[in-house]
Amino acid sequence: MGPPIAGVLVGRETEQVVTFSNEADRLAAEELPDDVDIRTVPWHTPLESAVASLPAVRREAELDAQLRAARASVLPGELSRFERLCRQSAEILTAQLSAVVPETTERELSALVAAEILRIGADPVVVMAAGASRLGYKHPLVTDAPVGERAMVVVCARRHGMIANLSRWVRFGDAPASEAEEEQRLLQVEAAYLSATRTGRALGDVLADGAAAYAAQGFPADEWQNHHQGGAAGYAGRDPRAVPGISDLVQDRQLFAWNPSAAGQKVEDTVILEGDQIRPLTVDPDWPTVSVNGVERPVTLQR
Repeated sequence: MGPPIAGVLVGRETEQVVTFSNEADRLAAEELPDDVDIRTVPWHTPLESAVASLPAVRREAELDAQLRAARASVLPGELSRFERLCRQSAEILTAQLSAVVPETTERELSALVAAEILRIGADPVVVMAAGASRLGYKHPLVTDAPVGERAMVVVCARRHGMIANLSRWVRFGDAPASEAEEEQRLLQVEAAYLSATRTGRALGDVLADGAAAYAAQGFPADEWQNHHQGGAAGYAGRDPRAVPGISDLVQDRQLFAWNPSAAGQKVEDTVILEGDQIRPLTVDPDWPTVSVNGVERPVTLQR
């Protein structure tokens, strides 16, 4: 991800894009509507300086909370496009983790996943993989370590500006009873997050309810502090990430991606809140699931 290549001024009667001269033709031909006014500056001109000269009344950064609230409840067209991305992303992980072998390296596996994400016209914003020797890392940037007997893959795929988030596990051979039992307990922690995600609640309160579930499920009470727990989803990896005390309110038809984790365990899917029901979007019917509070949740793929 490089620095921005365009600045946009939006008003009741104004739509203007400021961009570098070497980007303008492509943007005009492939990305921007015909009625948008395009202003170009030389490639060596700092974009911030050019944007600063626009007669903007308010900067986007000043309106972060209001803009998040305005886009939180997705429109039918947005949801239709996003559902397809979520489904395809889940199918990619099913296909790749059904074909991987213990000798495959993390780097090879992530390359295969990233290639398939590109093939469907999406951007692999994040592709991480941890083999059996590296499952203790929360954000496992890939190495040449082999997948081994157990592995996790994490994906954030972006298309039409929206990001699908999901994690999946694969195991070769039977899992120890303790591992399978811990997976079930973590799904109960996730269920607490999903149950707490209800219209009108502050995101910080949802986080508090989910965090409290760790101790209730036999994990250390402070386990939630070892990694971020997710939050609202959509036009950013988390839009916003849930942190203690955050006051953003949950809206109907809003997207979420909670990702509770513990040592050697994690669960993550992108879901939508519809009324008082949670519906997972990153779903492939071929992936194994269990029902938790009436919601089908992914479990480890046994090979």
